[in-house]
Amino acid sequence: MSRIGRLPISIPAGVDVTVDGSLITVKGPKGELSLVVASPIEVKNEDGQLLVTRPDDERESRSLHGLTRTLIANQIVGVTEGYKKGLEVVGTGYRVAAKGESVEFALGFSHSITVTPPAGISFTVEGNNKLTVSGIDKQAVGEVAANIRKLRKPEPYKGKGVRYAGEVVRRKAGKSGK
Repeated sequence: MSRIGRLPISIPAGVDVTVDGSLITVKGPKGELSLVVASPIEVKNEDGQLLVTRPDDERESRSLHGLTRTLIANQIVGVTEGYKKGLEVVGTGYRVAAKGESVEFALGFSHSITVTPPAGISFTVEGNNKLTVSGIDKQAVGEVAANIRKLRKPEPYKGKGVRYAGEVVRRKAGKSGK
């Protein structure tokens, strides 16, 4: 049995979880998320806890068991606390500025890059080199942050670019003189 999958998911106060066949809807103070559970996995709501079970020990069932439990737990955390991902812009002349809902990056190109947040995601700019991506969907927050980082990845010689907060960039020695 999956060690993660068999753990019950406790439902905190203020969160409403609806199990309708394979559709699970989680409503909380920050918003609402829904998930369609893959076919062999079953979810039951018992005594303020969610139990994720699998019918057999087939390879597919085992792989989906822990995944489903984690996805539901992430949704419950998302609608109560939300998720944040910090980004830092490092480099001379590199900066980020808020333009209404969207943000504008100066990353050493001849033009500035404007990024508009998708639905459910918000940007917070601190200073001119820190950006926080926040929202209730963990996967969406991580994907938006990864796409922003992809605009100018940190390079290994000077470390310039967009990096996650706390990310350590492995530096290389440059050319050595004769």
